[in-house]
Amino acid sequence: MTAIDTAAEDHAETSVKAPVLLGPWALMWRQFRRHRIAYLSLYIVGFVYLVALFGEFLAPVNHLETNTRAPFAPPQHVHFFAEGEDGGREFGLHAYGLKMEIDREAMRRHFVEDPEKIIPLGFFVRGHEYKLLWLFPTDRHFFGPKDPRDKVYFWGADRLGRDILSRIIMGTRISMSIGLVGVAVSLIVGVSLGGISGYYGGWVDNAIQRLIEFLRSIPTIPLWMGLAAAIPLDWPPLRTYFVVTLIVSMIGWTTLAREVRGKFLSLRREDFVVAARLDGLSDWEVIRKHLVPSFASHIIASLTLAVPLMILAETSLSFLGIGLQPPIVSWGTLLKEAQNIRTIVEAPWLLIGPGSVIVMTVLALNFLGDGLRDAADPYAH
Repeated sequence: MTAIDTAAEDHAETSVKAPVLLGPWALMWRQFRRHRIAYLSLYIVGFVYLVALFGEFLAPVNHLETNTRAPFAPPQHVHFFAEGEDGGREFGLHAYGLKMEIDREAMRRHFVEDPEKIIPLGFFVRGHEYKLLWLFPTDRHFFGPKDPRDKVYFWGADRLGRDILSRIIMGTRISMSIGLVGVAVSLIVGVSLGGISGYYGGWVDNAIQRLIEFLRSIPTIPLWMGLAAAIPLDWPPLRTYFVVTLIVSMIGWTTLAREVRGKFLSLRREDFVVAARLDGLSDWEVIRKHLVPSFASHIIASLTLAVPLMILAETSLSFLGIGLQPPIVSWGTLLKEAQNIRTIVEAPWLLIGPGSVIVMTVLALNFLGDGLRDAADPYAH
């Protein structure tokens, strides 16, 4: 073998790239991206939270504004082409106005489109004033009628003539934030009590587990009804919101606490925990620096699956009339408008609008949680 061949072989051996070592979070992200439905759900959930953050900007009209001339007004369609001055068709976003007609046989009034009244639509139009991100005063809205005096109901109106689309957008902020705040409360209480129960064991473990069993044995709806009945009617909306969030979180932390307890029981005798104790770390430091990070991905997946349960709990409470009450707008209070059959028959959009948004969001959160749970499992396919 010549010197040239030997040099070529040495160069080939040294040119081989070393294997890339990925950390646990990178491995989890790579596994999560393979779950296509969960990956798509991540974008859907992100979009929903963007809607909650920029609610006033996205809402076409003021969600609290009433219109006595348009109770139960049907959804108005967006038209893309209008008749031009020369008789041809030209592009222009617009909607037709509504006019009321009386059905004398059924003795009922209903609305029909009025082709003679054209309402021009546009992007970044002027409307009611608000503070963008609670800081910057403005009157710009993403989409709506160009003339602020015109009224267009893209998803219909309720019994007081309030725009359903704007109310759903503004209700997103309350319903989705309750899920996050409720999960935060469950995280703090569940990890704390579950960690103490599993780490120390003994009578402390028995006391906490008996408390969890007692709470889980109480029927959920009667418990919520009893706690909600204790809320004074004269409380301001913000205080009521936080109390309802705490009520929703009363049971949610028990499942996480049991999962954390089981993990702590299996890990507290491991070599890295014993080494941390021998190194002089306190019990709190062992829990915070070693035990909790060792299964943080599992906690994140469990919390993601708990968010839709929190949203459904708030929706159920408000629908039953024991949760949030007007003037607070949430998905549950919107569904309360569709409690009777007559309203659903005359105005099905009161049920279809908020109902479809709830179903889409809850499904996306569940798929996202499933994907995170599979990605956090080292034995997942």
